[in-house]
Amino acid sequence: MTAQSVLVERVDALKGTRVLCVGDAMLDRFIYGTADRISPEAPIPVLRIEREESMLGGAGNVVRNMVAAGVLPTFISVVGNDLAGREVARLVSEHEAIDPCLVVETGRQTTIKTRYFASSQQLLRADAETTQALTDETIAQILTHCETIVPQVSALVLSDYGKGVLTPDVCKTLIALARARGIPVVVDPKGVDWSKYAGATIITPNRKELSETTLMNAHDDATIVEAARKAIDACGVDGILATRSQDGMTLVMKDSEPDHMPAIAREVYDVSGAGDTVVAMMAGLLGSGASAVESARIANVAAGIVVGKIGTAVAYSDEIVVALHHGDLWTGEAKIAGVVAASGIVEDWRKKGAKIGFTNGCFDLLHPGHVTLLAQAKATCDRLVVGLNSDASVSRLKGPTRPVQSEAARSTVLSALSTVDLVVIFGEDTPLELIKALRPDVLIKGADYTVDTVVGADLVQGWGGRVALVDLVDGHSTTNTVRKIGALK
Repeated sequence: MTAQSVLVERVDALKGTRVLCVGDAMLDRFIYGTADRISPEAPIPVLRIEREESMLGGAGNVVRNMVAAGVLPTFISVVGNDLAGREVARLVSEHEAIDPCLVVETGRQTTIKTRYFASSQQLLRADAETTQALTDETIAQILTHCETIVPQVSALVLSDYGKGVLTPDVCKTLIALARARGIPVVVDPKGVDWSKYAGATIITPNRKELSETTLMNAHDDATIVEAARKAIDACGVDGILATRSQDGMTLVMKDSEPDHMPAIAREVYDVSGAGDTVVAMMAGLLGSGASAVESARIANVAAGIVVGKIGTAVAYSDEIVVALHHGDLWTGEAKIAGVVAASGIVEDWRKKGAKIGFTNGCFDLLHPGHVTLLAQAKATCDRLVVGLNSDASVSRLKGPTRPVQSEAARSTVLSALSTVDLVVIFGEDTPLELIKALRPDVLIKGADYTVDTVVGADLVQGWGGRVALVDLVDGHSTTNTVRKIGALK
């Protein structure tokens, strides 16, 4: 079995693993618009707002990443009795996999981070927050919840953003609870005093945090390892996974040789949230039985996927699996994805200003007619998504002897074409539900259709998109090819 196959099995084993995440919940707001003029009041751009989005941030983004990977997280945090706190609770409730325990503290400001974008360029971030100490009553509620949950999980995450949830006493108590049951503890640290994380399994600092904590200039492989070993000894932890931005990651475990992992991403758009992805993957993988090295290598791939997206993003398990199979991330994203992952990928492309095209078919035996259609389809858009009928749906549409090639083979061939940016397999007889999920700007079919007969045409036109009918190459048909092959027998 190849090393990649082993890691793929580890990703599959994540599904259903229960992990407890305790930390600082935040509300991430994203305001998008255009900035075409300078304010007459000051030399600053005027943002004309077009749309707004809100999502879970901070420790909430850690649990979002867990859900995307198939992990079942319990989320314990604190919010204020305010609109932002209620929005955090609503966003948590949208994820059925999350078991929420949000303690409401009256008089506390729920942390909000608002980011303003003109096209894909971030102009400003504005924060509203309370960092004062939690009340004794709130801390007691947190610890009571944790004492109940820890026996039910396989790993513990402490996601520390320095907003008051993870006090030294809370950290000490939670780590002791977990280690008493042999449960790995993964910490995303904050501040320079890591003594409160003593007993943790792995701490995941970035290079700057490691340097500041150890008072060392951790700038290359040797100094990263030296600083990590100093932190391990000083803080009493089992290991350090140092994230190093464009230089990848370094895993240093007590009494083991260091493991340097190169950066995976080919195109970096936004590094925000990548640390959340790393800690989520490390905890889930360790909890499911993976080794520290296996966990770190998969987390490195997941982080590479996330930094290729805009905003507080997540890495889906099928994206990670495809990246592992191919040994890289293609152009920053996996080219074969399920519907949920594809929706996230397409939304990220849209945030970058791309026009999304969609076409679909069985593509059983790829021939010149297919290649020409896909080339014309790509000419109508910036990113082309191909909906591929599953084996079962092809059999229903074409008969019991079809398809000739499996959906795995067909999707691999399609994804190798430069004109195709994403392949999504769907099991229905028509791509209607997939079109609803992806909301393409352009719906492309062959000229043998009319606009009225194209499935989903009314939907796409309804949200302002269009239907493009492209020319076909005569004389090429999978059915005819299959017949010719049969005649040769």
